Amino acid sequence: MPTRKIPCVLMRGGTSRGPYFLASDLPADEAGRADVLIQAMGSGHQLEVDGLGGGNALTSKVAIISPGSVQGADVDYLFAQVLVHEKRVDFSPNCGNMLAGVGPFAIEAGLVKAGAESTSLRIYNVNTRKIIEARVMTPGGRVKYDGGAAIDGVPGTAAPIHLAFLDAAGSKTGALLPTGSPVDVINGVRVSCVDAAMPVMLVLAADLGKTGGETAADYARDKPFMERLEALRIEAGARMGIADARDKVIPKPVLVSAPAAGGALRVRYFMPHDCHTSLSVTGGVAIATAVVTPGTLAAETAGPIATPADIRLEHPSGRLDIRVEHREGAPIAMVVRTARRIMEGFVIVDLPDVETGARAA
Repeated sequence: MPTRKIPCVLMRGGTSRGPYFLASDLPADEAGRADVLIQAMGSGHQLEVDGLGGGNALTSKVAIISPGSVQGADVDYLFAQVLVHEKRVDFSPNCGNMLAGVGPFAIEAGLVKAGAESTSLRIYNVNTRKIIEARVMTPGGRVKYDGGAAIDGVPGTAAPIHLAFLDAAGSKTGALLPTGSPVDVINGVRVSCVDAAMPVMLVLAADLGKTGGETAADYARDKPFMERLEALRIEAGARMGIADARDKVIPKPVLVSAPAAGGALRVRYFMPHDCHTSLSVTGGVAIATAVVTPGTLAAETAGPIATPADIRLEHPSGRLDIRVEHREGAPIAMVVRTARRIMEGFVIVDLPDVETGARAA
């Protein structure tokens, strides 16, 4: 099989990192594309030592960008979660952190024309079939990466990238409350199944014998707890209409508890088999939306909050602030992220002779 060189840009998006590809440079079929990504990231090894991955779900992510395919969209964004320990790719979720790099990448790839001071673009997330509005700083018609915006989980500061999740409800299931109820009982445990940008299963930390303030490592060491959480997640997925949740990374389990530092909630977000060291943007959107949805465990714990509201979610690395408004009765969530272009070049993989932009190595 010939060795091929595929163009890519390694970027940090929010609190995640991974390569960004043009869709035209990858195989068109999903199986061929997955094979390339598994090779590119070094999937199937705990350190991903044979690829670009960092041995963690947060650094084993891929963004695939192409011209907009639906009305009103400037570009398409397909997210891929490349599993670390298994040679497998999940194309079902979205990632709001990697989303932060889509605008800068698209502008510098020539897919979107830069404005004189800032550039607004609409991104169609292929995974969820939803539109996200992004605003990128482009003084002088060039993407600006340096700036004064700080986000917890990332050192230093950078230029702000504003993201607005339009019509996020029902991202994968078609409904904000996929089971039809704000609270369900699974194996004697109350859970809230919510779908807004990301399908999540919310559960009170105390109901699983936790405070909600433990570290990611604490949860990883507690195997019986992780097994119980996974059993709840799989059943929640079935009730949400997500087939074969066992083989997918959705829905994401979330532990919620009373805030410890003045926020609305303290949360622990799982990916789903490891606790996030901070909080994903899409998970944050789902949780914040749940906070303003009457009857959910998030709303019960946070207490009544009227929109528009700035909702602060406390996570292991600090906090994530999300503004939630209602437009025409639908919740709209907005968040600020940052990104950095780290490296550009080619990733070398074994690839059959197919029609892509790959070059012979």
